Amino acid sequence: MPKAKKKEEEEEEKDAVVDNKTGKEVDESDVADDPKLKALFADANPNDPLRPIFAPLGKHDVVEKGQKAMYRKVNVPAHRFSLLKEHWMALYTPVTKQMKIDMRMNLKLRKVELKTTDKTDDESALQKSADFIQAFVLGFEIQDAVALLRLDDLYLECFEVKDVKQTLRGEHMSRGIGRLAGKSGKTKYTIENATRTRIVIADQHIRILGSFQNIKVARDALCALIMGSPPGKVYSRLRTVTARLAERF
Repeated sequence: MPKAKKKEEEEEEKDAVVDNKTGKEVDESDVADDPKLKALFADANPNDPLRPIFAPLGKHDVVEKGQKAMYRKVNVPAHRFSLLKEHWMALYTPVTKQMKIDMRMNLKLRKVELKTTDKTDDESALQKSADFIQAFVLGFEIQDAVALLRLDDLYLECFEVKDVKQTLRGEHMSRGIGRLAGKSGKTKYTIENATRTRIVIADQHIRILGSFQNIKVARDALCALIMGSPPGKVYSRLRTVTARLAERF
């Protein structure tokens, strides 16, 4: 192959150096001669002249902390208000100290109000704190609800017995709720331990706290009990499902 063709191919293969400001191609030899271009490529690796260089952010581009506070309000039903007052410090301490969120009780509106501060670092802290208060209001123990502040993949799910079977009324409804709880709460505790969730049964309302996968398993077990499956059958199905989940993880 002639030398002239080789030189042409080598020139074509070379990468071009581009000025970031103008967008025009710059000869590499000119970079060393021109002081302005040299300053432009000063921070770049000498072996990589194509590394992009960006100007520092201006004041208008930087989002200042505490520029705009965000709020959340949690409604408190009448039957939970006295308990909220009783356990206020146990709820107040982790929200203010750990999550750096301001919290107050509005006695007139019967709501717990939450607000971000300049010290709030985590963007999800406000929502986590609201979920923590909501979990307590729904009937969960504080030591169980506080996991919502520490872990990211925990959720709350609420449904009613009538959502599963609408024809249950009177004594049939009472028996359905009794099947969920079991003798001295045995069935409920068994489902909780098997699925690593926490369950609250308040009359016809059922609340589950746990990870997405575990909530699904617990909900399926509870729905089977509502529909009339015997507890023994539900336990055996739980064993197989939890064993399969343990193998997966």
